[in-house]
Amino acid sequence: MVTHLSRRSASSFVLLAVTVVLATIALPRTVAANDTRIALLSSEDAVPYKEVLKGVQQSLGAQGVTATFDEYPLQGNAGKASQAIQEAKQKGTTLLVTVGTLATQTAIKAASDIPIVAALIPNPDDLKAGNATGVSLDFSPETQFQWLQRLLPDTKTVGVIFNPKKSASRIEAATQAARSLGLTLVTKQAETPQALTDALNSLANEVKVLWAITDSTLFSPQTAESVLLFSFRNRIPVAGLSTSWVKAGALYALDRDYLDLGAQCGEMAGKILQGAKANALPPTTPRKVMYVLNLKTATHLKLNIAQPLIDGAQQVFK
Repeated sequence: MVTHLSRRSASSFVLLAVTVVLATIALPRTVAANDTRIALLSSEDAVPYKEVLKGVQQSLGAQGVTATFDEYPLQGNAGKASQAIQEAKQKGTTLLVTVGTLATQTAIKAASDIPIVAALIPNPDDLKAGNATGVSLDFSPETQFQWLQRLLPDTKTVGVIFNPKKSASRIEAATQAARSLGLTLVTKQAETPQALTDALNSLANEVKVLWAITDSTLFSPQTAESVLLFSFRNRIPVAGLSTSWVKAGALYALDRDYLDLGAQCGEMAGKILQGAKANALPPTTPRKVMYVLNLKTATHLKLNIAQPLIDGAQQVFK
C-alpha cells in the first residue's frame, strides 16, 4: 500500500510540475513595474498628442508589459523639456517615449544612453540617432501619391514647393515614388514665405495638383491664404496637410488615427523592452490612413469625386 501511494504521489508531482511548466510557457512575457520605468514626454498639450500616449500605454498593456509611467507635458517649453530629461535620467528611466519635435530633439541630444521611441516627427532624419526609432508624422510618399491617384485619377503632374535645407532627401524619395506610379513631380525651391509666391506662380501652367508638405516655414497658418488663393485662381487643387487646411479650402488631406499611431509606437517599445536595440527597428510611417474632403472646393474647381470616396471620408465639408 505504501508503494502504491508513493507512486501516486510521484505521478501527481510530475503532473503538477508539467502543468506549471506549460502554464509558464503559455503566459506572455512581462516586465515587472519595479524593473521598468517609462517616461512619456509630450511636446504639446493637444488631443493628438494625448491620443498617441494613450495608444502607447494600451499597446504595452496588451503585450503584458507592466511599468511605472512618468508623464511630462512640456507645453512647447524648451526649458521644461531639458528639465524633464534630467529628471527621467535621475529616476533610472528604462525607455523614453517622445511625442513631437521638441521632446524628441531634446531627448536625442541629452539622453543618448536611453532608448527612444518617438512619434509625430515631421522629419524622419531626426530619428537617425543610434538610440532612437519611431513613427513619423507623414505618410510615405507612395501612400500619399496612391491616394492622390484614387481621388484625382486623371492627374499626371504634381507640383511641390520645398526648402532644400530641410526637405531635400524627402523630395528625392518622393520623386522616385511618383515616377514609379506614373506621375511627374515638378519641384520648386523656396526658403522663405516671401519666396513662396514666386514659386507658386511658376507652377501655374505646369501642374494639375499642388502637394503641400510638412514645412512650418512654407505651409503654415500665415501662408495658407496665399496658397489657397493660388489654388482657386488657377483651378489647381491643393492636397492639404490637415483637416484645418481642408476646412479652409484645400481639396483633401490624409489624416492619421493617432490612437493607432500610438499603438505602433507601443509595439516598438515592447520589442525594445524585450531586448531589441532601437536602431535595429527602422523608423516607419503611420499604417492607418483616414482622409477628409471639401466638396465645396471640388465644385468650384469642377472636379468630380466618386461617391464611394465621399462615403469613405472621415469628414466632408460641404
